[in-house]
Amino acid sequence: MDSQACYSILKYVGKSLIKVISLLIAVSILSFILVSTSPVDPVRAYVGEVGMVNMNAESLARLEAYFGLNTPPAERYWNWFSDFVRGDMGLSLVYRQPVDEVIGVKFMNSLLLMLTAWFFSGILGFILGIIAGLYRGTWIDNLIKGYSLLIASTPTFWLALVLLMVFSVWLQLFPIGLSVPIGMKASEVTILDSIKHLVLPALTLSVIGVANIALHTREKMIDIMVEDYILFARARGKTRFSIIRHHALRNIMLPAITLQFASISEIFGGSVLVEQVFSYPGLGQAAVAAGLSGDAPLLLSIAVISAALVFTGNLIANLLYGFIDPRIRRGNMHG
Repeated sequence: MDSQACYSILKYVGKSLIKVISLLIAVSILSFILVSTSPVDPVRAYVGEVGMVNMNAESLARLEAYFGLNTPPAERYWNWFSDFVRGDMGLSLVYRQPVDEVIGVKFMNSLLLMLTAWFFSGILGFILGIIAGLYRGTWIDNLIKGYSLLIASTPTFWLALVLLMVFSVWLQLFPIGLSVPIGMKASEVTILDSIKHLVLPALTLSVIGVANIALHTREKMIDIMVEDYILFARARGKTRFSIIRHHALRNIMLPAITLQFASISEIFGGSVLVEQVFSYPGLGQAAVAAGLSGDAPLLLSIAVISAALVFTGNLIANLLYGFIDPRIRRGNMHG
């Protein structure tokens, strides 16, 4: 690779990073505005109703000053943003711990859940889309298409409740909720225990995430199978597997990768509902608790981190395109 190509790649990556950083700043500002206009009083949420009754005016004023309620919104945002950049995310009102410690624990739980669902939904959706496209118009195609359309219109929380009722309550094959057995020390929890608690939440997210990838891969597969080079390969007596491997795979991988990385936002949004149904102690459940309690430091940090996760996924997808198809790389570099 010559110096001009390296420069073009670095320039493209630099522009993408600047765009991601700009979007994150915009997300932080919008989130701060929404949190600031929330009717939830952070002081009341922090001390509780009984505490508000027994609190004197001096203590109330100190708490309002601590939460910055007496300072202008712009100054309050800048104070939070500058602390956040330095790594100080503040103190969580709900968990009574530093926000970075809360997010560190919750994020690892959510990351395991989302990565598992993201991986299996992508693989399964890709395979089902290929099969449906190959057998277009047959009962196999109708079955996969019908399944995908049905799942795409199914609410995530409803599917989670159904799986919980069937596999946990009726069949008693999996735990009802949480990420570890109740009353067990952390040192006593085995990998098998963690997997048992992970199966149903991950299965819910995986099933929901299959639909879009399967349907789009099917359409792309149908378009490719009528191309001249595919018809020529068939005339030469090549098998379907050989045609897919040598001719179709590269073309159908591009839209699949696009949707796979774009589905990060969908999986994260679904994880919020899934974690609530299964009482799974992840980032989504922490976000709900922070929103209901007016925990601005935790809610703002979760909003920025989740946005960074989504934007990073899209950035990785854009960079991967160039490695899969050089034509896209050249278009991006000169765009």
